[in-house]
Amino acid sequence: MNMLFSLTIIMSHKPTLPKGTRDFNALQVQRRKYILQTIELVFKKYGFMPIETPAMENLSTLEGKYGEEGDQLLFRILNSGDYLKELKDYTDRMLADESMDRTFLPSISGKLKDLDAKASIKFLAEKGLRYDLTVPFARYVVMNRNEITFPFRRYQMQPVWRADRPQKGRYREFWQCDADVIGSNSLLNEIDLILIYAEVFTALAVPYEIKLNNRKVLTGIAEVVKGKDQMNAIALSIDKLDKVGDEGVRNELSKYGFTQNEIQLLFEIIQSKGEQQFDELKIKLKDSAEGLKGIEELEHIIHTIAALPNKPVNLSTCFSLARGLTYYTGAIFEVVATAGSIKSSIGGGGRYDNLTGIFGLPDVSGVGISFGLDRIYDVMEDLSLFPDSLQASTTRILCCYFDKSGQAYAINAAAQMRQAGIATEVYPDVVKKIGKQLDYANALNIPFAVIIGENEIKSGKPVLKNLTAGTQQELSLADIITHIQSHLV
Repeated sequence: MNMLFSLTIIMSHKPTLPKGTRDFNALQVQRRKYILQTIELVFKKYGFMPIETPAMENLSTLEGKYGEEGDQLLFRILNSGDYLKELKDYTDRMLADESMDRTFLPSISGKLKDLDAKASIKFLAEKGLRYDLTVPFARYVVMNRNEITFPFRRYQMQPVWRADRPQKGRYREFWQCDADVIGSNSLLNEIDLILIYAEVFTALAVPYEIKLNNRKVLTGIAEVVKGKDQMNAIALSIDKLDKVGDEGVRNELSKYGFTQNEIQLLFEIIQSKGEQQFDELKIKLKDSAEGLKGIEELEHIIHTIAALPNKPVNLSTCFSLARGLTYYTGAIFEVVATAGSIKSSIGGGGRYDNLTGIFGLPDVSGVGISFGLDRIYDVMEDLSLFPDSLQASTTRILCCYFDKSGQAYAINAAAQMRQAGIATEVYPDVVKKIGKQLDYANALNIPFAVIIGENEIKSGKPVLKNLTAGTQQELSLADIITHIQSHLV
């Protein structure tokens, strides 16, 4: 009785999902694939090749690459087996060593006296879920450098995981779609990546703006405002401008020790706009060689794209754009939707000059961009941009029948239609009421039905019913196939 009661409790447990993750129904999957296929088509058009990397990486690969905040957002995977044994042995050895400083709190079985989470993590977890696709890509390049032809143009579309606070547009599991060029310093790569952004969002009908800056310009700003060593403080502060406003950024800079005159000079620089913005910046950053180099790179990108004969690219400079990741060294990008209620970033990236160096391959420059699939989906849903042709079911025709002989005919007819490239279903159960079968087709927005009865089998001409128009006609199977194919064009 107790066993039965326990089993009932287990069976009646309400299923849940981990916070920040989601299920996707058939229509949502079709729409997500539509976005992915659109992006992939453009990636291929620009000569990028696909790779994939494992969902999990060694923590030694991931840690220290995203800054302190990024490290805190890593999902770590608990070691299998008796993962505490090595930890216990380690602490026993420490406790036996009288020379060790024991400033820790009691823990495991009363034996641990100071092992904090950071010190113990190597005993508990050696692997983690990937945080992004860029660091695994750098690791891939180093491990496969003898098989790669440089410059290497790669694209990768896979899920990533971050232990962030879940909210609308911010998930713990989400997809990134990256394109990177590694092994080339040319600014032509930045130009190609900007054009990819423009082409993808134009194809998806998403109103967009590409914001462009350069980390060298930010370094130059730091040099003339207070000192090069204040670059990170400035970057972290001004990157929050859209969220906290001018006053919020000014207050944060004050906490970092900036004077009011320094803050005012900083805002004068980052708020430069208009046709004369580069001339103004060159004057203000004249004492920073690195800053002037950044301005030169920005000018080249802007002017080259403006001279292209294709449709205008919605590209603008934004000198407050910093991008939080510490490995960026040159041009940085961010894309935002310019319509609808969702104002968060839907893409971003930049130049990184030595990311592979941390894995033993120095002096290899790269640049890349990323599309945020989930945020793009939210924007397109918010603006009703998905084509009406995207449906949960891809079935074009449902075979309906009254009895076993009709079912046998339907199976044969479906085989011929599938061979002709028409997505076809046979209603699985013998149900004499055709209405129930047609209700199934209508519920899934299947546009056509073939109705097979005794007379239709004898004549060899089933009834083809257009469920959208409400019309029907008797046709041979060959004519049905021709008719459906004409509607697929």
